[in-house]
Amino acid sequence: MAAKKIVIIEDDADTKEALRDILESRGYEVYTASDGADGLELLRRLQPRPCLVVLDLMMPNFNGWDFLDVQRNDPNLCTLPVAVCSAYVESAKAIRPNAVIPKPIQLPLLLKTVEKYSSLAAKLH
Repeated sequence: MAAKKIVIIEDDADTKEALRDILESRGYEVYTASDGADGLELLRRLQPRPCLVVLDLMMPNFNGWDFLDVQRNDPNLCTLPVAVCSAYVESAKAIRPNAVIPKPIQLPLLLKTVEKYSSLAAKLH
């Protein structure tokens, strides 16, 4: 896993770009996808793997729940940490992601979560 590589799966263009800008300004390499299907495609070709996936739940077509169903059953992707970013905090907690970041996003919590998984990935190498 790459300690400074993050994937953001988010359908709202403004939110996605804001998250990208914030994380890139702190030295992270950020990749984005607009829904769960695009996110899975990106993750399958991205090497080395990212240290964290930041996942929106509510997306049209292939949503966050769909993404997690596939990701958790894919032997090549199932170990990737996922932080769910959602206004539906209780629903997010119920699916047991590695982390939950409530919307509206609080920057300190986002950065703390990203740094935690970045540090864990760095220790593995």
